[in-house]
Amino acid sequence: MPYKRKRGSKIQWVGQIRIGDRRETRVFETKKKAKEWESERREELTNPEPPAETNQLEETIPSISCHKWATRYLSFCVRKYVPKVVSEKRNVFSRFNKAIGPDEDASALTLKQILAYMENQERSGHAINKDLKNLQAAYNWGIKYLGLKAPNPFALIDRLPEERVDRYVPPEAEFWKVYEKAKGQDKVLLLFFLHTAARRGEVYKLKWSDIDFWSRKIRLGTRKNKDSSMEYVWIPMTEILAETMEGHKKTALSSEHVFVQPSGRRKGQPYTENRGFPQDVCEKAKVKPFGCHAIRHLTASILAQNNVPMKVIQEILRHKKLSTTEGYVRGLESVRPHLELLKGGLKKKAVQKPSKKKKASGGVH
Repeated sequence: MPYKRKRGSKIQWVGQIRIGDRRETRVFETKKKAKEWESERREELTNPEPPAETNQLEETIPSISCHKWATRYLSFCVRKYVPKVVSEKRNVFSRFNKAIGPDEDASALTLKQILAYMENQERSGHAINKDLKNLQAAYNWGIKYLGLKAPNPFALIDRLPEERVDRYVPPEAEFWKVYEKAKGQDKVLLLFFLHTAARRGEVYKLKWSDIDFWSRKIRLGTRKNKDSSMEYVWIPMTEILAETMEGHKKTALSSEHVFVQPSGRRKGQPYTENRGFPQDVCEKAKVKPFGCHAIRHLTASILAQNNVPMKVIQEILRHKKLSTTEGYVRGLESVRPHLELLKGGLKKKAVQKPSKKKKASGGVH
């Protein structure tokens, strides 16, 4: 049976039929037209006419609603991505399906619909472009596994202009002010982030079995690769960090995880997130708040300022591309020595070309 829906001030009637696993919908201005289409289309599908005498048959694309597409894709994402990424993708589909309609045929999405979704949001260009990137990835998955119609319409949409704001990275002196104000496990965490340049997820999933005190090494695991599988790497541990971690192990709550929640109903359990750290400590130290990832940038900046080769910094940060590492270096201190070559201007004087001497005229008089 057709159902009614409202689009702004306009009333629409959606005809729908289902034959087995196949479902089709179409929008009409009146309920009567929607019912007529349902009857005619059901007859076509249950008693199809023999194909015309031609060597080619029209390709049939299955009708898959935006809701079903989202549900299937998010179920896949739960097994592949961390909860934070899954939550981001779920929020994208929530906004998109609310604007487009969960019953819309995903294969029939138009560029006009997608562009309207982007333009009707009161969010930054960067945030909307992130939605576009996630929807493009989801549609590519749908083409591969659900039979959605190619080409990918989200890939054909131009990105919106962005006003990117650089991540705030604290001066080294302000980091140490925060470190002095921190207490207990927070103090250990700050030093661990600085001395390992580890990502937040790598730190909070760390277990004591990942720390080799004898060889002074730490094993970090990340999913920052193409298929999101876990990848482990051993990194060296500085002497001061080793001593700090040995002391932390003696006072830490009994757990296989190195860093656990110190209080509350999840006391002793590993962090899923650690809201307010280290921003709350920054406020106590009366410095501009910064996040955990900013400390990773700070480590890279300190190394660059001390003339550590960029290739070595890349290995410490464990980046696949050198260009990513170069983006972490703050203040362009690595190029300062080269700019000093310009001091005093050009030292070589321009070489003047010898003037041509006129030949004496030796004509017959």
